[in-house]
Amino acid sequence: MRIAAATAALLLLAVTAGHASASPRVAVVVLENREYDKVIGNDAAPYLNALARRNALATRYYGVAHPSLPNYIALLGGSTLGIDENCTGCVLRGDNLAAQLSRAGVGWRAYFEGMPHACFAGAERGDYVKRHNPFMYFRPVFALARRCRHVVPLARLRADLRRRSLPAFSWIGPGLCHGGHDCGLDTVDRWLARLIPRIVRRLGRQGFVVVTFDEGTSDRGCCGRPGGGRVATIVAGPAVRRRARLRRPMNHYSLLATIETVFGLPRLRHARGAPTLLPTLAR
Repeated sequence: MRIAAATAALLLLAVTAGHASASPRVAVVVLENREYDKVIGNDAAPYLNALARRNALATRYYGVAHPSLPNYIALLGGSTLGIDENCTGCVLRGDNLAAQLSRAGVGWRAYFEGMPHACFAGAERGDYVKRHNPFMYFRPVFALARRCRHVVPLARLRADLRRRSLPAFSWIGPGLCHGGHDCGLDTVDRWLARLIPRIVRRLGRQGFVVVTFDEGTSDRGCCGRPGGGRVATIVAGPAVRRRARLRRPMNHYSLLATIETVFGLPRLRHARGAPTLLPTLAR
């Protein structure tokens, strides 16, 4: 726990000091519908397994619900907020991570594969589906142009990486194939093998990327709450302790709590009491 406290203090100091070169960068990649033991140890995912071996792995991490959308809402809002289906017309008015980051002046961008243009409000287009994009459900995001313009097609990520202009917080949402919803784990693995190293190179010394899955196929859960299955969650990057294993039970509220702690934000809803991934980071 001293490691977590020291790391959090260092990261928060960098943010509040306002030194752009020292500020932490955090990226999150959310994949689809795989139970932990269908990923870890699976020969179809050599890159993901190598990433887990070399970096940090949360071995008892869980989704919070079924189907997909409630998990995405939980990751951004600290609660499923009553969402229990993959609705496309539902609207949420509560506080959320994107609004928190905006108010705090922390740069952020959410990149979605197949999204035809920034702030696209449609239910689907080709490989893109709204149900995997929680940003477009929160009115405090989509109804404000200054925030909604940060929800962009994945092509913007490639440009930002080339220009070395990755924001402090990035969310990367693959399309139906590369996220694993419609394609096999081998296809997902090859896509990640091309993407993750490029992201890691732009994170800076205090940065890290979290690769997780929205839900598994079981109803397993933890922390006294309903579950959406045990899923693989990997933390990688310059700030991560090599070969770390985090065995404490946690779920998507822990990931939100981790991000909020790094950027000095108050924790939302169920994230308030959640353990974080900070023990996986180096002193």
